[in-house]
Amino acid sequence: MSRNTAQARAGSDRTSLYEDITGKIIAELEEGRLPWVQPWGTSAAKAPLAMPRNAATQRGYSGINVLILWGAVIEHGFPGQSWLTFRQALGLGGNVRKGERGTTVVYADRFVPNDERKRARETGEEAAAIPFLKRFTVFNTAQCENLPEDLAPSVPPPAPGLIEPRIEALIKATGIDFRIGGNRAFYAPGADFVQVPPPQAYFEPINWHRTALHECGHATGHPSRVGRDLSGSFGSRKYAFEELVAEINAAFCCASLGITPTVRHADYIGSWLEVLREDNRAIVRAASQASKAADWLLGFLPADGAALSAEPAIDRRAA
Repeated sequence: MSRNTAQARAGSDRTSLYEDITGKIIAELEEGRLPWVQPWGTSAAKAPLAMPRNAATQRGYSGINVLILWGAVIEHGFPGQSWLTFRQALGLGGNVRKGERGTTVVYADRFVPNDERKRARETGEEAAAIPFLKRFTVFNTAQCENLPEDLAPSVPPPAPGLIEPRIEALIKATGIDFRIGGNRAFYAPGADFVQVPPPQAYFEPINWHRTALHECGHATGHPSRVGRDLSGSFGSRKYAFEELVAEINAAFCCASLGITPTVRHADYIGSWLEVLREDNRAIVRAASQASKAADWLLGFLPADGAALSAEPAIDRRAA
């Protein structure tokens, strides 16, 4: 196979996969549902609020795969967030039950074809790598049988009283300039600070935590942290894309901390749909950047879930 043929085929496969994924996300948004804000508190959700993991390796899925697997959990009513490939199930002494249909997830990487390596050696030039997306199928552990009983034990969500101190400790540990006050939530990129109204300003105080994580998600875009393009003005495509990243980041953080996510930015759905319709790779890029943002934030979470020290964690000024 020639280099051009291989690149063309790889490009066609990637385009098809991006279109499949984006089509599903657009269909959800058009129905008024946000795929990253699942109804964990309803009877439709049997699984505990958590990030999906591979049951064999205990490695967490990231990016667009989180949204894909959450969607499968809700659609099929799976009782857990643990997944295996067909071979992994066999390797653990179990098997996928006959007739079960798996869920397709993706893996992104690059490779250098043999003929390209040869050309590079002959010309002395650097070999060009071809990006690719690989599809593979996973099964929820509920679709398997004969697996070890302790393979994926259910972890109960944290007690409601522990959530706020844990998040406050997390915000303090990040070093983000976080202020409570005023009547609107925002991140100021130039001055590099977050401001969120006090919890009592929210109809349901639990929503304060999600708002705080959303705005901290924006703050991860600062060059001193994860770094993203924050130059979009209000109403622009860049602005809508960044809101999409921050919103998915908040959902990922909430799931990791045991907070039931709720819709805070439903008014952005229209602008998100415009972005996704124009670029079928936008949701994949947004989910990937949201994973990086969430990983950065959650990396500061105290391992023992310790509460706050006696020192104030966040600035409670009324700005």
